[in-house]
Amino acid sequence: MTDEVVTLAHGAGGKASRRLVEELFLPELRNPLLEPLGDAALVSANGTRLALTTDSYVVRPLVFPGGDIGELAVNGTVNDLAVSGATPLALTAAFVIEEGFPVDDLRALAHSAAQAAQAAGVSIAAGDTKVVERGAADGLFVTTSGVGLLDPRVRLEPSRVRPGDRVLVSGGIAEHGIAVMLARGNLALELDLESDTAPLHELAAALCELGGDLRWMRDPTRGGLATTLNELASGAGATIVLEETAIPVRDDVRSACELLGIDPFYVANEGKLVAVVAPAVAEAAVAALRRHPLGAFAADIGEVREDDVPLVLAETPFGGSRIVDMLVGDPLPRIC
Repeated sequence: MTDEVVTLAHGAGGKASRRLVEELFLPELRNPLLEPLGDAALVSANGTRLALTTDSYVVRPLVFPGGDIGELAVNGTVNDLAVSGATPLALTAAFVIEEGFPVDDLRALAHSAAQAAQAAGVSIAAGDTKVVERGAADGLFVTTSGVGLLDPRVRLEPSRVRPGDRVLVSGGIAEHGIAVMLARGNLALELDLESDTAPLHELAAALCELGGDLRWMRDPTRGGLATTLNELASGAGATIVLEETAIPVRDDVRSACELLGIDPFYVANEGKLVAVVAPAVAEAAVAALRRHPLGAFAADIGEVREDDVPLVLAETPFGGSRIVDMLVGDPLPRIC
């Protein structure tokens, strides 16, 4: 990356972001815990297996339909632990606050974070605050880290994915990214859309009951379903074939995406998980997800197939197929 500069696209979830991580940060920080580049690092301490994760949140606007940056920061870190097969135990939170930010607004966002932590059964056990000069933080940035106890029944890695395994999603995609974009008020669209931000620990725990038949889980945040599954295909050395009509997308979300010229496969989610399970348990896994309110629209959306060239394909309603590549750049910046 000699003589290059970091651009906005490098903060997105896609090829540019992955290139920045793999070509700059990984060579400098390389170690066995970091190298898998998962949602959380898997750590052993005195015979106890833990998951450790961190993430920063720079969403604009800070308050959007269905949530705000405080709730989002808690749920996002809880979810990174949960889809790693861990029960979230505790979080830390760091607030970078722009000079002049209203105290009442800050109090409301802190309260929202506290309520989200309570709902997820975790404590915000430590934290930090920094105040920076006016114009340096666009109001408020939040970084949360978390630790969780790994479920001994599961080992969730791309290398465990096998041909014939089924791909599941816990509900409708693209709701968070579209809700945030519409909340900015730059578009003449009157749609009653809310972010799907929610804690996924209970959904993930239900799938962990499958033990070794649960191969892999992720929450498809930046870069959406497409980028998440491309990362899986690359890591597993396999092709993932999706049935396009099986992927749940709300009608209003689909309409908004069509008007904006955006493929919902690439739009961020903050309250959905994607899982790969053995084919024999796929039906039971979908049923387990649907028993939870957050998984009411869970679906089996595709299959893992052996192939010399790892990629993601979507079978269309017209009998053809299209390549679903990893996101390049980000049509929706500052969404999480």
